[in-house]
Amino acid sequence: MKLDRKLKMGMVGGGPGAFIGEVHRKAASLDHSIELVAGAFDINPRKSKQMGRELLLDRRRVYGTYTEMIEGELKLPEGERIDFVSVTTPNNWHFPIARDFLNAGFHVMCEKPMTFNAKEAKELQKLVKKTRKVFGLMHNYTGYPMVKLARDMVKNDELGKVRKIVVQYPQGWLSTPLEKTGQMQAAWRTDPKQSGGAGCMGDIGTHCENLSEYVTGLKITQVCADLTIFVKGRRLDDDGNVLLRFNNGARGVLHASQISIGEENNLAIWVYGEDKALEWHQEHPNYLYVKVPDGPLQVWRRGNPYVGAKSPAAARATRLPSGHPEAFFEAFANNYCNFADTVRARITRTKPDPLALDFPDVNDGLRGMLFIETVLASAKSKQKWIAFKKA
Repeated sequence: MKLDRKLKMGMVGGGPGAFIGEVHRKAASLDHSIELVAGAFDINPRKSKQMGRELLLDRRRVYGTYTEMIEGELKLPEGERIDFVSVTTPNNWHFPIARDFLNAGFHVMCEKPMTFNAKEAKELQKLVKKTRKVFGLMHNYTGYPMVKLARDMVKNDELGKVRKIVVQYPQGWLSTPLEKTGQMQAAWRTDPKQSGGAGCMGDIGTHCENLSEYVTGLKITQVCADLTIFVKGRRLDDDGNVLLRFNNGARGVLHASQISIGEENNLAIWVYGEDKALEWHQEHPNYLYVKVPDGPLQVWRRGNPYVGAKSPAAARATRLPSGHPEAFFEAFANNYCNFADTVRARITRTKPDPLALDFPDVNDGLRGMLFIETVLASAKSKQKWIAFKKA
C-alpha cells in the first residue's frame, strides 16, 4: 500500500525572525513530499498569525497556542489533519509540546536538545514506546553523506579498533554580551529558564557528543569536564572542555566554545583507529579525509560512485552530482526524508526501508540530556572522573 499524498506537517515555534524554524520549513519541503499546513508559530498569538500570513497558510489553521492547534487538528478528518508536528521552540517547551502531540496521536520531529532535563527525557522515551509514534530528533549533522560514510567505514572495521576521538565545535558569536542587545537567539540560549542547565555545552556540545557516538558506534562512559563563563554577567557556560572515556577503552577530547573569536561554525571530528584515521569538517562537509600509516592522505569526495559503493546510506543522502556542494539545508532534509518515509510506513502499516530508519530518535535525545547532566556534575565536582549517568 502506498500513500498517495504528501505528509501534512504542523509546526510549533519558528515565528518571525526565527532561524532554525525557517531552516526546518525549507528543508522539509526539499523533496516535495511534505507540506506545511498548520502552525502555532509564536508564544505571541499576533506574531503567530503574522507568520501564517507570510507563509500563505489557511488562516483557520494558524493557531494562537499549541493546545489550540491540537484541538483544531483533531476536529479534521484523518488525511486532512497534520500527520506530524515539528517542534522548533526554545528548549523549555520541547517536552510539554512533544508529550501532548504524542498523546493526541501525532508523530513528532523535535529540535535538540530534546528536553529541559534528563527526567523529562526519560518520560518522553517511555511515552514514545507507549504511543508507538515516530519520534525524530534533529541532530542535523548526522544527515551529511560523508558523516554516514565515516560511520560505515568504522562499522566495517576499516580503522581497526578505535583508540581516540577528538571532536570540536568552536563558535565566536557570543564573545560579547549579545543577549543584552535584544538579539532573540542569544537571549533565550543564555537564559537558564529557557535553555536549561547548560549554555554552550547544551547548545553545541550535544552535537559533539552525538556526532562522536554516531560515527564510532561507541558510548561515552566517563567524563572529566571544565566549564567556564567568560562573558561577565552571563548565567550559563560559554566555553567547555571535556575529557571522554568510551566503552571500548578509547579516549576522547571534546571542545565546545561560543567565545572563540573568528570561529563561525567549526564543528569537526577526528577518529583514530589502530589501522587508519578519519577526519571530517562541517565547514567543508563534502570531503572525508582518510589517513593511513604508510601512504598518502586520501580525500573521499561526496557524489562519486565509490562513496555509494562503500556506504548505501551515504548514497541515499547524496542529492547532487560530485562537484556541486551539498551542505546545511540538505542535511536537515535528509533527516526529514528518512523520518517521513518511516512515518509513511507507519501510516500504511508497511515495513520501512532499513536505510530510512537512519535518523536520530528519542534514545539519542536521552543520551544528549544525560551527557549534559553528567558534564554539569563533573564541572561542579572535585572528583576527576564522573561516570556517565544511566538511563
